[in-house]
Amino acid sequence: MTRTALVVGATGIQGSAIAAQLVEEGWTVHGLSRRPQDQPGVLPVAADLLDPQGLARALDGIAPAHVFLTSWLRMPTEAENIRVNGAMVRNVLDALRPAGSVRHVALVTGLKHYLGPFEAYGQGRLPQTPFREDQGRLDVANFYYAQEDEVFAAAACDGFGWSVHRPHTVIGKALGNAMNMGTTLAVYATICRETGRPFRFPGSAVQWEGLTDMTDARQLARQVIWAAGTPAARNEAFNIVNGDVFRWKWMWHRIADAFGIAAEDFDGTPRPLETQMKDDAPVWARIAARHGLVEGDLSRLASPWHTDADLGRPIEVVTDMSKSRHLGFTGYQATDAAFTDLFARLRADRIIP
Repeated sequence: MTRTALVVGATGIQGSAIAAQLVEEGWTVHGLSRRPQDQPGVLPVAADLLDPQGLARALDGIAPAHVFLTSWLRMPTEAENIRVNGAMVRNVLDALRPAGSVRHVALVTGLKHYLGPFEAYGQGRLPQTPFREDQGRLDVANFYYAQEDEVFAAAACDGFGWSVHRPHTVIGKALGNAMNMGTTLAVYATICRETGRPFRFPGSAVQWEGLTDMTDARQLARQVIWAAGTPAARNEAFNIVNGDVFRWKWMWHRIADAFGIAAEDFDGTPRPLETQMKDDAPVWARIAARHGLVEGDLSRLASPWHTDADLGRPIEVVTDMSKSRHLGFTGYQATDAAFTDLFARLRADRIIP
């Protein structure tokens, strides 16, 4: 297997974990993002995925055998999500076509494949859980489907293989990320500790009481790279979660313990984080200044809207990953340890006190 990779979205939660794992395994890694950051072992590529000409110039001379697509952009409507995110995938693959080097493309999407897009999230007729890859698409427009279709069309044209990876909510470290529950909860817990406010579960009774699972970004990285080198995984879609299940009524107390605070038990009243944290930007700025933290802008750390969407679901969500297990993928990550590992990294990097 030629071990030269292009990671698209290399500074995000998913892309940074994939890039780091590839570097650790000895790959040559090019990391594409609009604003590259210092990532050990990663060769930075700066480009706007919506600028085809600029993207082609940025990728000229780069000939990856493997492409890992982890980038997306949230737009006001699903129609715009489809137009913009489909174009981003298409532009990358078009820019790489002249080199003729691509052998495998991995696309990371998520459980909205089964739950529906933001405009109809968790609504209507949904497949039964645990979600399985053979349940297919919902009868509703979804930018994940548009991204898949761009990969499938390019694969048919260029002859490369592909894999699709569908994580549940991802736990990982990144700044300025639109979907970042782990850091959002870390910031929220820090604000509660520093101000004396109660640490209140923001979601629904179903999520508090029901079973769920999550995906550590490192677990996602392991599966994505496994699929890139496994012939039986060619042209297959895979769910990817940590391998354990839990109830938030247990995990909420575990997270509180990590910050030395008491967790309130859920009383049946949803209290969305968007409401709880709507006036917290100056509070966080003061905390950051007092502790010498590297980021005082709350909007670059917390994504309350996305955490509310996940924790407010009206259905229990668990994910089956038997397909990759049958093919030999054996990765596992305890979810409570994923949270505490993340909190330790955030403290080490002076993102939280």
